Amino acid sequence: MKVSKEFKIGIVVVFAIGAFIWGINFLKGSNLFTHKYFLFAVYPKIDGLIPANPVLISGYKIGQVTDISLMKNDSKNRVLVKFLLTENVNIPKGSIARSISADLLGQKAVEIIFSQNTEFVKSGDTLVAETESGFKEALDKRIAPIQAKAENLISSMDSVLTVVNSILNKKTRDNLDKSFESIHKAILSLEQTAYKLDDLIGSEKAKISSILTHINAVTANLDKNGEKINNIISNLSNVSDSLAKSQLKEAIADADKSLKELNILLAGINKGQGTLGKMAKNDSLYNNLNKSSADLDRLLNDLRLNPERYIHFSVFGRKKKPATQ
Repeated sequence: MKVSKEFKIGIVVVFAIGAFIWGINFLKGSNLFTHKYFLFAVYPKIDGLIPANPVLISGYKIGQVTDISLMKNDSKNRVLVKFLLTENVNIPKGSIARSISADLLGQKAVEIIFSQNTEFVKSGDTLVAETESGFKEALDKRIAPIQAKAENLISSMDSVLTVVNSILNKKTRDNLDKSFESIHKAILSLEQTAYKLDDLIGSEKAKISSILTHINAVTANLDKNGEKINNIISNLSNVSDSLAKSQLKEAIADADKSLKELNILLAGINKGQGTLGKMAKNDSLYNNLNKSSADLDRLLNDLRLNPERYIHFSVFGRKKKPATQ
């Protein structure tokens, strides 16, 4: 039987279409010739989960996400996700289908976490849905404390800048400028002083050298006479010890006693007690002495003017003279 050319072309086209369909499903991760069944999970949000994302158990791919749809007549707007499992794996009922980040770029995947149930799911059953905090949420949680500290730091810096601006007003800036100018002048003065000091040292170098020579000679003499100096210090120490051991304390006590008695005597004189006190306090003695001094003065004066009244000496006798007042 002769096969027509058109029949051959048709068979080739059918095989090509079949191969194309199988290749498309293979690239999607679906193998048409393997055992497969479907499971479902209802998520409050999917956070980037898309069809063809892998379904994993301990990192091993057992299937993929095939369909994602928004549940109708649901006020909470939950999302129904359909999984195609291509591996013959017994999954316990009540297992968790957790949406996770498969890599640092945010590629999503679904990881199956087994429960302790002894019964296994069948095709069409629903797993417990759970979402893992995504990279953005984790990053936000890590950055939140740093952000709070940064905001506090910025607030503190604003306060500091406000205080600095209030302190560094025009008057303060002018004072700072004057201070810097004074510092500059002081530095110039110090430089000039240093130059003058250098010139002085250069001109008086010989004198300074001579002074240093004398100082060296004095130190050398002190070094040579160190034993004598030690003897002098020892003698002074002995003298001080002798004074300490002598009756200096008793002499000081006697002197103190005498001063006390003298104070008592002076106090009595000041109060007019005793002869000295009466002489110091009673002015009658002064008046009598003053009167006696005046009488003595008149007597001496009369003796000088009329000596014949007091001296009676004559060879031939004397002639009585009237008294003069």
